[in-house]
Amino acid sequence: MSNLHPSANALFKPQSPSAAPHAHASASSVNRSNEDVHSAAASDEIQVQLPNGSIRLYPAGESIASIARSISPALGKSAVAGLLNGQLVDISTPILSDAQLEIITPAHEASSAIYRRSAAHLLGQAVQRLYGVDEVKFGGAAVTEQGFYYDVELKHSLSEADLPAIEQMMKQIASEQQPLQRRVIEHAEAQELFHPAQQPYQAEQLENGIAQGIESIVIYQQGDYVALEHGPLLFSPQRLQAFRLMSVAGAYWRGDSSGQVLQRIQGVAFTDRAELDEHLQWLQEARRRDHRRLGRELKLFMFSDEAPGMPFYLPKGMLLRTELEQFSRKQQLQRGYEEVRTPFMMNQQLWEQSGHWDHYKDNMYFSEVDHEHFALKPMNCPGHMLIYKNELRSYRELPIRMMEFGQVHRHEFSGALNGLMRVRTFCQDDAHIYARPQQIEAEIARAMELIDDMYKVFGFEYEIELSTRPEDYMGSEELWDQAEQALQNVLEARGVNYRINAGDGAFYGPKIDFHILDALRRSWQCGTIQLDFQMPEKFDLWYVGEDSVKYRPVIIHRAIYGSIDRFLGILTEHYAGAFPLWLAPVQVKVLPVSGHYEDYALQVKSMLAQAGLRAEVDGSSNKLGYKMREAQQQKVPYILVVGEQEQQSGSVNVRQHSASEQQQLSIAELIHRLQADVQEGQLIDA
Repeated sequence: MSNLHPSANALFKPQSPSAAPHAHASASSVNRSNEDVHSAAASDEIQVQLPNGSIRLYPAGESIASIARSISPALGKSAVAGLLNGQLVDISTPILSDAQLEIITPAHEASSAIYRRSAAHLLGQAVQRLYGVDEVKFGGAAVTEQGFYYDVELKHSLSEADLPAIEQMMKQIASEQQPLQRRVIEHAEAQELFHPAQQPYQAEQLENGIAQGIESIVIYQQGDYVALEHGPLLFSPQRLQAFRLMSVAGAYWRGDSSGQVLQRIQGVAFTDRAELDEHLQWLQEARRRDHRRLGRELKLFMFSDEAPGMPFYLPKGMLLRTELEQFSRKQQLQRGYEEVRTPFMMNQQLWEQSGHWDHYKDNMYFSEVDHEHFALKPMNCPGHMLIYKNELRSYRELPIRMMEFGQVHRHEFSGALNGLMRVRTFCQDDAHIYARPQQIEAEIARAMELIDDMYKVFGFEYEIELSTRPEDYMGSEELWDQAEQALQNVLEARGVNYRINAGDGAFYGPKIDFHILDALRRSWQCGTIQLDFQMPEKFDLWYVGEDSVKYRPVIIHRAIYGSIDRFLGILTEHYAGAFPLWLAPVQVKVLPVSGHYEDYALQVKSMLAQAGLRAEVDGSSNKLGYKMREAQQQKVPYILVVGEQEQQSGSVNVRQHSASEQQQLSIAELIHRLQADVQEGQLIDA
């Protein structure tokens, strides 16, 4: 079995100064780990400091499991690992010198990864037992945020129908309570255990580690299953009761598209069944909210093989997208932004000047026109630079806030495409603010206020990251330090909580990223504010100062939705397709109880349309109950039923989506109520 981390280095765990050079951990050695080392050091006493500050004396070589039992039988029973001098280690680890120790139990945040790593180990053993030791070649495995996966090469092509049998075998092995051994072995023994003829992927990782000078090679063995990996693992596999295998998919070895395709078995694992049940319910709710399914059912958008990764917006989806765009446009225009439009395609010289050619060309699409190379724009920035440079600028004009709803194209691998969440073309609600240095912090604060106000309308909470200089950065360290400090000053002045995301800035400047939390508490990076000292230099931008001297402006890149397409997908899942009235593509559905009242239903629709409301009439011959269910499935906010009584009184019978109550209202009263709801829904202070 491979490591549970992507890098080969993680396979080979250097021994802690407190651990034995060759510690063997078996079922008996959990009680008194590494008897040889322990007996040699039995006359020595060590001091072990616990998290509460107390210090206990133990013989040198005492295992963490034994120490946990000495503190209390309950702690000994629940211990899953130890945090020894800040390093996570197995409970079998002997302590040879004075140390700080924390016993890790299932309640500790570090325990989840241990359970998932152990589940992956158990999965490998189950696959080997089911399909035979000579039939399985083990690739990479990893612990994920809520689960684990294992890549394997098998002659047998797996499907999800095979997962229950594999899962059942995992449970059977766990119940057998086979002793688990952890050993540190020499290179020669490791090369014999993981021979290229039997385990080529394991052998490759082993040789990579040896070539890098790693000396300590750790293996775990349980029965006839031997795994080359980095622990710690649970030494009591029967404690693994809350796991589920979820899917099988293809995966390239080491993520290299030119390499071998392996089969990736994915699962989830938790410390107890309650967490697993909660997660499975969450997954069920996520499937119910899946924007790809809702997009089809609500007729919002479609995809076609003729344009992979490029969405087609259907009439209702276009209405929804237009509402989002208009809402953003209104907020920006009210705050001093001016709207522009730049070409979809510009020549290679421009992209070389902007730096995209050197830093971003692998993500761009190219063409040739009149023997000249052109590229579809992946960003709006360079076009905005040309607009700024089109005329002389005075300090009196700054700040200039330039916005665009620009269609951009970026190459994504086909395997990464995911509905509207990851596409190859999307509309970016981009803006560039050209400011004097003394205006930077005020403009960033204004941009943060705008983003905050708009997110509140959608009911989004969000988290903030400050992303700093990447390895592939452009410009001087001094300018980067200045830019990062300016962003940090604004965050500190506003008193917001934020975290540092080191090395994730854009190649031209640091940024503040906004990660919204949807109804399922999933995080999505949408808004961004980026400070840029590089583009003004590259495009030779300047303004005339009060002293008639030329100065460089500073550029603030800003997006609110980020991608309107992706934001629409997020909103679809956030609202589960039941959009608020102001956003809903169809706000009102009018249902005549029979064909006799269709003319009246059409009159009601006409009056609603004249009032600026989006309405449809179901003029089908279906029974009223069927029409009602269909309107509810389409998640229309208001459903109006009209029959003889309504026609005679000039009224409608009103029902709201997913509500059983109904109310008789005059058409005028209904229109007044709906218009008020639409206005209130878009209010920043709502």
